[in-house]
Amino acid sequence: MTADLKPAAAGETVRVELEDRAYDIVIGPNVLARLGTLVATLAPGARLAIVTDSMVGALHADALREAVAGKAEIASVITVPPGESSKCFAELERVVGELLDARVERGDILVAFGGGVVGDLAGFAAAVLRRGIRYVQVPTSLLAQVDSSVGGKTGIDTAHGKNLVGAFHQPALVVADTGLLDTLSPREFRAGYAEVAKYGLIDDAEFFGWLEENWQDVFAGGPARIHAIATSCRSKARVVAADEREGGQRALLNLGHTFGHAIETAAGFDGTLVHGEAIAIGIVLAHGFSARLGLCDPAVEGRVEAHLSAVGLPTRTSHIKADMPDADGMLELIRQDKKVERGALTFVLTEGIGKALVKKDVDAATVRDFLAERLKT
Repeated sequence: MTADLKPAAAGETVRVELEDRAYDIVIGPNVLARLGTLVATLAPGARLAIVTDSMVGALHADALREAVAGKAEIASVITVPPGESSKCFAELERVVGELLDARVERGDILVAFGGGVVGDLAGFAAAVLRRGIRYVQVPTSLLAQVDSSVGGKTGIDTAHGKNLVGAFHQPALVVADTGLLDTLSPREFRAGYAEVAKYGLIDDAEFFGWLEENWQDVFAGGPARIHAIATSCRSKARVVAADEREGGQRALLNLGHTFGHAIETAAGFDGTLVHGEAIAIGIVLAHGFSARLGLCDPAVEGRVEAHLSAVGLPTRTSHIKADMPDADGMLELIRQDKKVERGALTFVLTEGIGKALVKKDVDAATVRDFLAERLKT
């Protein structure tokens, strides 16, 4: 993969190759206006059910309605509260109930119109409604455009941790309008950027180097932003096509997430810490732990932390304005990670920039000692 910036002002389309379940990710400015035409081509005559949150709806619902006017009937618009707390059993039950009230059928299309929370919740609803209906992801946050809208992971949170209840259910289409990102707060955009940087750190050192040089242009918008999003989506599409259900290689996409999800759960889902911020801290910890195990040079962690700090992301647990558990408490949260096999801990670690690997049977005492040290900084 090359990270050379290509002219992309008009946008790009990335294909996720999954045989009879393959789909396109349409990326660029103003592609929301094409939604009605794209859906009508995908499912002629299908009605649409839209799931969004109140914040996204207030900003962009009129544009979505205009995009589908005359091309598809809207059967229902379901609005959930913004924020991670909506990824719960109660909201899932409500969404599914309203879809059934609207008599949404198997041949209809559910549109997930929002950030990662809406995409995960609506995608799970689509997976279970009438044993599965098609859905289209229209991600409105950077994090959702480069990560959660692609790959078919859907689900909700529980008191035991993030995303522990869900299903693999691939979308039929992803429409990523980069212009919608202009309405994000700086904090939310930075949070999404953590996932962009992750793709360079997994297996594309050249892309990470490009980000170090061009991140300000990505934040500003234009071709650099489209390039960063498309490169991220191509990276994820390639991994998903090779390992759809996370039996091996796809676990690499969780770089920073074992630590990050535990941190996010510990902080609570009240907005004190948003997902991408937790992942930024988790990515730094993953590189630090890799150095502790002798897998990479300690200088690698410093480089990663320097870049994430430069864009304004938190990189240490001391940056969190919440009471955090001690090392034993954090270790218990890590034990709930989905990569745990028969109680043995598995981490995505690294041998250097762009050289991520899956490390199984990691010694819990070593993890605890590392956390005890790092939770103090």
